[in-house]
Amino acid sequence: MSSKTHSLGQGLDALFGNRPEELGIGNGERGSQTLTLDLIRPSSQQPRKHFDETELNELATSIQENGVLQPILVRPDPVHSGGYEIVAGERRWRAAQIAQCHEVPVVIRTLKDREALEISLIENIQRHDLSAIEEARGYRHLTEEFGETQDGIARQVGKSRSHVANAIRLLKLPERVQQWLEEGVLQAGHARALLAAKDPTGLAKMVIKQGLSVRQTEKLVNRLHVSKTRVQGKSADTRTLEAELSLVLGLKVTISGDAERGDVRIAYRNLSQLDRLIAKLRNQKSVSEASSF
Repeated sequence: MSSKTHSLGQGLDALFGNRPEELGIGNGERGSQTLTLDLIRPSSQQPRKHFDETELNELATSIQENGVLQPILVRPDPVHSGGYEIVAGERRWRAAQIAQCHEVPVVIRTLKDREALEISLIENIQRHDLSAIEEARGYRHLTEEFGETQDGIARQVGKSRSHVANAIRLLKLPERVQQWLEEGVLQAGHARALLAAKDPTGLAKMVIKQGLSVRQTEKLVNRLHVSKTRVQGKSADTRTLEAELSLVLGLKVTISGDAERGDVRIAYRNLSQLDRLIAKLRNQKSVSEASSF
C-alpha cells in the first residue's frame, strides 16, 4: 500500500497538512497555489450530488468578505489536458463561482482514480456532508470499480465494517425511497427499518405523512411482519391499513372480510384503554362535526 493510500484514514490534516512546511509551499506538487476557475471542473466520481442552495449562497457571501480560506484539493485532469479535477472542495468551488471569484487557492496532488474517490469520501463523511444514500453509492463504487472489500473500505474511512455493510444495503430500497433519503425527507434509521418491509415505498409514504420517528417506524414494520406471518392471505394494503389504524388508536386493530363486507376488530386489555379509545373517537366526531359548518 502506498504512503498516499495509507494516509487516507488519518483525516484531512494528512491530506492538506497543518503547517506551511507540510504543505510544501513553493515546491510544486503539494504547494498551495492559485488556479483560475475555468481550469477546474468537478469530478464525476464525487459522491455528493446534492448541494443546498441556501448554504452555498451563505458560503459565497463569506468568500466575498474573507476569500477562500482552505485550498481546494485538485489533481491533473485525467480527461482534459491542462485542466484540473476537484478531489475535495467542490462546495467551495461552487460558492466561489457564485461570489464571482476569478481564481481560488488549490493544492495539486497526483492521484489515481481510487485514491481520489477515497479522499473525496473521507472529506464528505468527516464533514457530515453526505446523505446516507450518497455515502452508500460511494462505497459501492469502490467495491465494483476498484475491487475494494468492505473491510478495506472500513479501514480507509474510519468506520466499522458493519457500518459500511449496512450503508450498502440501503441501495436495495426502491429508487423513490432512496430519493426521499437523499433529500433528507427520511433518515437513515427510517431506511434501515424499511428494508424489512414488503412494501417499502407505501410504508415510507405513511412514515412521511404521519411524521413517524425511527422508533415508531421500526415498531410499525415489526407489527406488519407479525401480521404477515399470522395471516398470509391478507393483502399488503390491508396489513398496512391495520398497522396505520393501530398506530393512530394505540391499540391492536384487525381487519377481516372481502371486497363487499368485513369486520374491524379493536382489541383492548383493560377498561382504561377502552376509555381512552372512546375519548379519541368522540373527539374525532366533534372535530368532524365542527368542520362541517
